Amino acid sequence: MKYFLWLLKAAIFFTLFAFALNNQHDATVNFFFGTYWRAPLVLVVLAAFAGGMVVGVLGMLPLWWRHRLAAQQAQQQQQQAQPETPPLPPATTPPSALHGTGAPEPTIARHHGL
Repeated sequence: MKYFLWLLKAAIFFTLFAFALNNQHDATVNFFFGTYWRAPLVLVVLAAFAGGMVVGVLGMLPLWWRHRLAAQQAQQQQQQAQPETPPLPPATTPPSALHGTGAPEPTIARHHGL
């Protein structure tokens, strides 16, 4: 599986590399008021991809901050709601629980869920 992932990554890399080599001619991006940017097509595509990622991350930042603040508040409320309990003494088996066979009485496993 590890080799398959490496082969997949290599195939993607060589495909993008071939795309960059095949698109070296200049492309013109026209902006407002007669301004333009002339650059190789691969740089224009890369800049558009990077710009889209920046806009996406900036759009998600307020939501991430709200979720982080809510998680911190929930953690603080949980810590305040849990009272400090003293540790329990170690459990010992009383002699009456041995049933005369020498084996302790079976206990029921208790599962605590959230």
